[in-house]
Amino acid sequence: MSKRAIFLDRDGVLNANVVRNGKPYAPRTIEAFHLLPGVAEAVQRIKAAGFLAIVVTNQPDVAAGLTSRSIVDAMHAKLRQALPLDDIKVCWHRDQDGCSCRKPKPGLLFEAAAEWDIDLGSSYMIGDRWRDIEAGQAAGCTTILVDHGLVQEHATNPDLTTGSLADAVAIILARERAA
Repeated sequence: MSKRAIFLDRDGVLNANVVRNGKPYAPRTIEAFHLLPGVAEAVQRIKAAGFLAIVVTNQPDVAAGLTSRSIVDAMHAKLRQALPLDDIKVCWHRDQDGCSCRKPKPGLLFEAAAEWDIDLGSSYMIGDRWRDIEAGQAAGCTTILVDHGLVQEHATNPDLTTGSLADAVAIILARERAA
């Protein structure tokens, strides 16, 4: 029987973005990498409900030379230590690389679905940017935007909008109980 997953963007969903000149960016140092409030409890609730918890994240700062892969790997080790994650899928490319894994393309979700035998149609994608929502939609997932009030480059309409991962998980679990 296929499994269900909740796919989680990393920056802005699990950990805080670093804001420079009013715009959010991924943290570039381990010292700047901090989990958002309520994230640990929310991921525990995901797991308790029987979903896989899989991070799908674009990390183009590595390809751009702005941070090292070892620093990103250390951030992911910190995530794995703090959260009961099943997997972390990373796209290391920039837009101009034309890969199939960089969100908004759904390659990371397809890769995880193949590896974990996931039914994408009964899974969710939670992200804070249009790229996350479009990737989730292209994969056939229900999409939830964690809205931090950012100006979105594209007017992509998620299935649901909320203010935090904890709120998103509460909505998912309420939907599951009602089904």
